[in-house]
This record gives sequence, structure tokens and C-alpha cells, in this order.
Amino acid sequence: MTTPASHRAARAPVQQAALLLGLVFLVVGALGFVPGITTDYGSLEFASHESGAELFGLFQVSILHNLVHLAYGLAGLILAGTAAGAYSYLLVGGAVYLVLWVYGLSVGHDSDANFVPLNTADDWLHFVLGIAMIGLALALSRRGTRTGAR
Repeated sequence: MTTPASHRAARAPVQQAALLLGLVFLVVGALGFVPGITTDYGSLEFASHESGAELFGLFQVSILHNLVHLAYGLAGLILAGTAAGAYSYLLVGGAVYLVLWVYGLSVGHDSDANFVPLNTADDWLHFVLGIAMIGLALALSRRGTRTGAR
């Protein structure tokens, strides 16, 4: 027997944020494989700074980059199932994006170490995402939801 929608527990705001971001990452990952939305699609590489494909003609992407976005999106959808999971997704995910921002600024865009690949637009988007995800985690969670206790 299923519970009527009116009796289901409402999602906490932190869960809604994780769910929304998960959906956005899934869409972005999928769009990275769409010619036209991804410019220079014919130069899409698996993982290399030589991938000339750019999502929306701005953000350098590769097959690996797109797959990471899809995985990040799937993780967001799964972890949004609980407030504690959503909090962790936003906090840890934001920290990962800040590390990726520093990494992108540290390696040369033409370096073999830039295997994701990342360009300047990616670097600054990662900074904004990192700050936003951490900010959402902190702003939308209550002390009790981080540990599962109330």
C-alpha cells in the first residue's frame, strides 16, 4: 500500500537543493554529447587538453568531463534522498569543486596535466559552484540534519 502524497514527508530545503543541482549536472553532462550545443563536437576527445569541444561554445569539455557531470548528477539525485546525504553532497561536492578550481588555475591549459580538460571559463565556474554548494549546505541545513539526529 502506498502513502498518499499528502501524507509523505516533505523534502527538506537541503534535499531540494541537492536534487535540483543533481538534475542540472545530469542535463549538463548530457548536453556535452549534443552536437550544436557542444561546438566543435568533431574534436571531442576522451580526456585531453586537446579536446576542442566546448559546451555552449564556452566551457571546454571531453567525454570524461561529460561523464563526470553525469556521475555528479546521479550522486546528487541519490544523496538527495536524505537530508544528511544532501548536506554531504553539497558540502563535499562544493569542496571538490574548489579543489578543481585551484587545480585548474595551477596547471597550464595546454599542459598534459590538464586531462579533464579545463579552460578559464571552467575554472571560474568551478569556483562559483564550489562557493554556492558549500553556501547552500550551510544555509539550508539545520544542525540536527547533518548527523541524522533531531
